[in-house]
Amino acid sequence: MIRRGVWRRVFRGAAPLPGNRIRLLRSGAEFFPALIAALDAARVEIHIETYIFHADASTLAVREALVRAARRGVRVRVLIDGIGSRDLPADWLAVLRGAGVAVLVYRPLVTGWRANPRSLRRLHRKIAVVDACVAFVGGINLIDDFEPVRLPAPRLDFSVEVRGPLLARIHANVRRLWRLVALTQLKTLRRDPAVEPTWPTDGRIRAAFVVRDNFAHRRDIEHIYLAALALAREEIWLANAYFLPGRRFRRLLREAAARGVKIRLLVQGHTDHPFFQSAARALYRDLLAAGVAIHEYHASELHAKVAVVDGCWATVGSSNIDPLSLLTAREANVVVDDQPFAQELRRRLAAAFDAAPALDAAAWQRRPRLSRMLSWLAYGAVRAMAGLAGGGRWT
Repeated sequence: MIRRGVWRRVFRGAAPLPGNRIRLLRSGAEFFPALIAALDAARVEIHIETYIFHADASTLAVREALVRAARRGVRVRVLIDGIGSRDLPADWLAVLRGAGVAVLVYRPLVTGWRANPRSLRRLHRKIAVVDACVAFVGGINLIDDFEPVRLPAPRLDFSVEVRGPLLARIHANVRRLWRLVALTQLKTLRRDPAVEPTWPTDGRIRAAFVVRDNFAHRRDIEHIYLAALALAREEIWLANAYFLPGRRFRRLLREAAARGVKIRLLVQGHTDHPFFQSAARALYRDLLAAGVAIHEYHASELHAKVAVVDGCWATVGSSNIDPLSLLTAREANVVVDDQPFAQELRRRLAAAFDAAPALDAAAWQRRPRLSRMLSWLAYGAVRAMAGLAGGGRWT
């Protein structure tokens, strides 16, 4: 869908790579068995990056697979976030390290972190790379679908399993980040033998690996979203847990709706952050008035960060459409330019949209003034937090 010249501008010269096999995984029921099977097949090297590593039944199986791999001589490296994984029990860390698993904590928790805006710069990526021959990238943390809030249905989230030339970029990126974190924490780096990425030769999917960091790729994920919105001609489906886009993003949505693009937005109904939900609701009135259909998902917890445009372009990843993800956190998305894959994601999203009736635009226009004012105050506070964290101007 996206012309080659647009890809070059967005990715600073790095075009999407053809020849990949990419499998869509929905929630932990599909993700954890695939991940564990890959870990049990590992022979040389495992890299895991996650924001949340939670101690529960589902992740116990992951932990034990990591331990088994380390004990048979596989080099296992686990990078967890200092805030997202702050509740991981010390005895779990001891089991991992005792088996030979190398564990690093990204920006470890320090006293007073809640009052320090710089603490918002988190490792929010969810990536696993095994033997440089298979990778998992998406929004699924190492946490059971029913934790920590026990809702009737499993958390709605997605990841992708990647095999193909894209592995070379994913593998190099996770190794680079591991070395960077180790060096900043004055850890001794072993000289490990290089692992050359390998993949099957029958892949047919064009895809790109897009990251956000605070160095050379500060706006890449945001820019690929903006390019997709600008080029949309038929429909835009967005499912995003924390939807607080900037002015440019909202303008492109309104312009797309004005030229006849059908836009559906799936956002959280149940939320673990009411303050952020209130901030997001400040934007609903104008979007509804522009013709954007907004669905609040109450069937379970929505944690997905995915999109489908014109039924042939899709993205699955860790990045929310909010200033914290797009301006301060380390994020990673896979962008897929393939109609069958996009249609599969669309089919899976359709059931979620059907379970979440669209908000009534007229009723939202009549929302009490006090509620609207409080939502805008919350939205302003989120923008200010991102600015104080050093993320730059949120436009």
